[in-house]
Amino acid sequence: MSHTLPVAIIQAAPIPLAIGDGITKAVELAERAIKDGAKLVAFGETFLGGYPVWLDEAPGAALWDHPGTRALHRIMLENAIVANDERLLPLQELCDEHDACISIGAHERVRQSLYNNQLMFRPGQDPLPHRKLVPTHGERLIWMRGDGSTLGVHQAEWGKVGSLICWEHWMPLARAAMHNLGESVHVAAWPTVREEYALASRHYAMEGRCFVLAAGLVQRRDDLFDGLERVGGDAAAKELIEAIEGDALNRGGSMIIAPDARIVALASEGEETLFADLDLGEIGQGLASLDTDGHYSRPDVFELRVDARAKDGIKWT
Repeated sequence: MSHTLPVAIIQAAPIPLAIGDGITKAVELAERAIKDGAKLVAFGETFLGGYPVWLDEAPGAALWDHPGTRALHRIMLENAIVANDERLLPLQELCDEHDACISIGAHERVRQSLYNNQLMFRPGQDPLPHRKLVPTHGERLIWMRGDGSTLGVHQAEWGKVGSLICWEHWMPLARAAMHNLGESVHVAAWPTVREEYALASRHYAMEGRCFVLAAGLVQRRDDLFDGLERVGGDAAAKELIEAIEGDALNRGGSMIIAPDARIVALASEGEETLFADLDLGEIGQGLASLDTDGHYSRPDVFELRVDARAKDGIKWT
């Protein structure tokens, strides 16, 4: 079995709100990367639907009953992916045809709620979901909290691959749980990989002795106007977006990181696809000195319990 894994990060601008159009763009970009050799392709946080940058960038967006925020929430609910969403079939077919995996973030609707879900499409199986455990700060106005049922990894022929989203990389127990699952490659999904996010990604690689694909987006204010127009427009939503100052909101900065925390490949601020061939043999070499789930753990002192049950909040009997 080969110990070299070709991977790619697609650092691209999403099509905000218009998830159907975003899927079309994602398929085109992923197919190009896969035909160039990649067996694992990663997109950034909520590529399908775009990151809700207005929460941070638009003055007053978090005010109670803000008309623009309410309008955008309605639009996201109407366009979000759902269980067994047929719009996602082209991504699944791409993985099936080329024996490849695609990790991509999306807004997901479950009943009346939205989740931030990083989906792992893999050949011959249903997508593996990971719902963000703790939406950060203003994100709690949009997304529900995930549960332990979506903490998992995909077992590929070359090893295990999993993901966490954004500030989950500062949750020590979430990291410990993922390290216990034995990732060879980890997808760290970010809206943009700024300096402190790069530090968290490199720390994860060193601590978990795995390769990390730190995937960011490129997102501009004009993208929000374009996406809004594609879903029919809304005056209140447009007014909120117009209040955002500046155009470049997410600036990419994606990187591919080795198990010793060195940067293997680094993207600029624009749209690009970042490639690397990962020598998976480096993982075993690194474990000789540091295995945080093994010889560097103290199970006699510390014990972590993970509740992997789905928490639906209501039971019908």
